[in-house]
Amino acid sequence: MSARVFQSAAASVRITAGEFVAAYRGMLTARLFEEKISALYRGGKIVGGVYVGRGQEAFSYALGGQLDRRQGDVFAGLIRDQAGRTAFGEPLIDAARTYLGKVTGPMHGRDGNIHRGRPRDGMPAMISHLGTSVSVVNGMLMAKRFRGEAGYVGGATAGDGATSTGAFHEGLNQAAVEKLPLVIAVADNQFAYSTPTRRQYACEDLVDRAVGYGITGYSIDATDLMACLETFRIAIARARAGEGPQLVVGKLLRLSGHGEHDDASYVPDTARSGRFGRDCLVLARERILEDCFESPESLESLEAEVQDFIEETFTQAQGEEAPNPLQDDWRTLS
Repeated sequence: MSARVFQSAAASVRITAGEFVAAYRGMLTARLFEEKISALYRGGKIVGGVYVGRGQEAFSYALGGQLDRRQGDVFAGLIRDQAGRTAFGEPLIDAARTYLGKVTGPMHGRDGNIHRGRPRDGMPAMISHLGTSVSVVNGMLMAKRFRGEAGYVGGATAGDGATSTGAFHEGLNQAAVEKLPLVIAVADNQFAYSTPTRRQYACEDLVDRAVGYGITGYSIDATDLMACLETFRIAIARARAGEGPQLVVGKLLRLSGHGEHDDASYVPDTARSGRFGRDCLVLARERILEDCFESPESLESLEAEVQDFIEETFTQAQGEEAPNPLQDDWRTLS
């Protein structure tokens, strides 16, 4: 195996107790938000698909939460990246408004749930053609280069299935050739919808592909919040220092179906009970208490605050207006 591929990040960074607890708060916010939209979907209050990131919150937060919009960073999340989107700066009310089809949302009620973004704020809208977001982020990074900007990093996410697309290969190859400051997070959640990884790729680990692209790769247990935070901190720093693209592969399991319409009956019990079938949120909470990052009372207070925030967010969004076809300007937004 090439020396440029790391099975885990070296312990050269330190994540403080405060940072770890903040990450747990971000993960919990995403989890409770998505539980709420799932309930609204089942109650017929949300039209279209609902796709949640249950089990992926640590991996998603660790990238989105450690990028810095003040330095010109960009973040392109996908359908299971609510934790990363919120951590990067997406107002949760924007997400709620979009799922509920409110005219006050960033898409003005014109596009459903997941296809939302604010490109001027470094958040391109999610693209359903998986793998394509890599080339979009590349374009944003190249534009910054042409304008003479410096010190920025682009973050993009993908699933194991997306790595099999031509768009992913072309985008990552371009980023490698141009030595773009790209950090790409591949959530290897063992299934591309219902297709198991053994039917997707023949290499032992997706991180092995980093050698072929000539970039640095990392393979981590994405159920471990500390490992996620440490690894992405190193990857972001290396990309920012001019070392080119960084490929981070996180091993985990979707703890839900592909979407709320899918019962995930194709997932075997051995996967659910395996190492990567553990719940990253539960593990993070256990570590906070075991390592005395917070007292049980303080942690419970934090959790109550997050629950109240979620309820307040949806109460506000549900009270806002839907689009009015007789009054709204339906021309393409500039």
